[in-house]
Amino acid sequence: MQAKVKILVVDDELPVCRSISSALEAEGRLIDTALGGEEALRKEEENEYDIMLVDLMMPGMSGMDLLKAVKEKRAEVVVVMITGYPTMDTAVQSVKLGAFDYIPKPFTPDELRSIVSRALERRRLYEQKIASAEKPGEEESAEPGLPKNLYCIPDHCWAKVEGDGTVRIGVHDIFLMTIKDISSIDFPYENEKVGQGDACLWVVDARGNLHRMWSPVSGQVISINEELKEDYSQVMRDPYGSGWLLLIKPASLEDDLKNLAPLVLE
Repeated sequence: MQAKVKILVVDDELPVCRSISSALEAEGRLIDTALGGEEALRKEEENEYDIMLVDLMMPGMSGMDLLKAVKEKRAEVVVVMITGYPTMDTAVQSVKLGAFDYIPKPFTPDELRSIVSRALERRRLYEQKIASAEKPGEEESAEPGLPKNLYCIPDHCWAKVEGDGTVRIGVHDIFLMTIKDISSIDFPYENEKVGQGDACLWVVDARGNLHRMWSPVSGQVISINEELKEDYSQVMRDPYGSGWLLLIKPASLEDDLKNLAPLVLE
């Protein structure tokens, strides 16, 4: 019998814990709650959860401190940070420290379920990678072509500074692996302004799940990749080349790059 998925919801407000737990209830899932970082650490040591949803701003042990402590002990646990809009810069930093993703308040039950579905797939990919590493002689899968000088919000999106100072952005291959396919993309308008860590477009997969894609930099949208409207599969085939998404005129590039990491494929 397949083991049940174990999820821990960590928030200092009990109604929030109950609301999230209710949205995620499904057959084959065990959902626990914790009202603070210390309680969450104790429960994690006892139960070894598959996924943790952690509020970033909590009294006592913060969500960031909890993330660091959990990742030091058990790197494989998938952590999703729950954030308020004023803490978006910190949310980007949390992903650099090992969080899988973050979901800003307010969010809908569907948005929550979509990010958890991606988190579960990320967990499966991690286990698959570990299993492959334990089987000597197996060939590594081919990596997609990777241009130089790419920066990223890890496992989510990438940015490439062009020679004229504009920034081309696209989606990380790990993000694509966790959604598996693309049914449609809701692009921003040209000249629309976006902030680093804000949703710059929305991706719908073939199952109807709606996924936000964060902008790695702040600025003004100059153009979108119109060719993708005719063939979304380009994103899946060549995410770092012809599958690029937006071209942005950056507003604070030097500061934004400090929040990003060099892109390294697994």
